[in-house]
Parts: sequence; structure tokens; C-alpha cells
Amino acid sequence: MPPSDDDIRILIKGCLDNDRKAQEQVYSMFYEAMMLLCLRYTKNEADAVEVLNNGFLKVFKKIGQYDPSKAALSTWIRSVIVHAAIDFIRVRKPPLVSMSPSYEEASPIENVAIQKIAAGELLALVQQLPGTTRLVFNLYVMEGFNHREIASLLDMNEGTSRWHLSEARKLLKQTIQLQQVKT
Repeated sequence: MPPSDDDIRILIKGCLDNDRKAQEQVYSMFYEAMMLLCLRYTKNEADAVEVLNNGFLKVFKKIGQYDPSKAALSTWIRSVIVHAAIDFIRVRKPPLVSMSPSYEEASPIENVAIQKIAAGELLALVQQLPGTTRLVFNLYVMEGFNHREIASLLDMNEGTSRWHLSEARKLLKQTIQLQQVKT
């Protein structure tokens, strides 16, 4: 059963007071969903744990900025964790190079192909994408950001964001088709 609004308020108050038990409860409450989110942005579990822990440190430092009238606590935490993942990738990657805006608009991956792939397999395929391409794919497809927002977040032009999305779709489609041929 999900926690009530009163329970959430008590936990937030505890986190504001640096109550370790309240922080531990918040961490435990959102661990599974946020860990899955982090795994989409990283190549391995160790990096995902690092992003998750850095993200929760930011959550606890910024919890006073949370406004329940604007979003659910889970939505706000998700946003903080996504930004922690972006920061993680920025630190580990060289500066982004602009790609030519002459990208090919990829057709969506066939629904039939995706339906045949288990969620864990799809996660593994996404983790194999190159860093920036994976990041753009996750922000666009999984988080619902548009190319203008992605370009602003990652300090790139919109054409580069579109190219990375097109590249991700192309690579995923090729890998899925290759797997289907093998089976």
C-alpha cells in the first residue's frame, strides 16, 4: 500500500531535519524504481549504484525545494536522479561534438520485434549504446523530453540530438534483427 500524504509529509520533515531513519525510509521506498532508471543510463550496475547514491544525496540536500503542489514526490525524485545521471555521463565523457543536421529520420522500431524482447533484454541492448546516444535515447523515449530540452540539457544543438536518437534507433533495430535471425 502506498504511503499516505501525511506519511510523505512526515518523511520529508524528517529528511529536512537530517533524520537518518527518515532518509533511509525514503531511499528504501524509491530504491527499486530509481535503480532501474539508473541502469538505463549507465553501462553497468556499479555505475548505476554510484548514480543512484549521488542522486539521493542531491535529493536529501534539495528536499526543501520539493513542492507537493507541483509534482508527486516520486516524480520529483525521478527528476533529480535523471539529472544526476546526466552529470555522471558529462564527467566521464569528452565534450560533445556537433553532428551534421543531415540525419535520417528513422522509422520506429517495429512493435512486433520489441514485443518479442523481454524488458531485461531491452535494458541490456540500451546499455550497449554509446554514451551520448544512450543518454539522448533515454531522455527522449523514456523520459519524454523533446529535442530542444535535450539540446539545452546537454549543451548541443537540436540536430545533434535528433542524430543521436536516429542512431540509437538504427543500432537497436539492427541488434534486434540480428538476434531474431539467430533464433
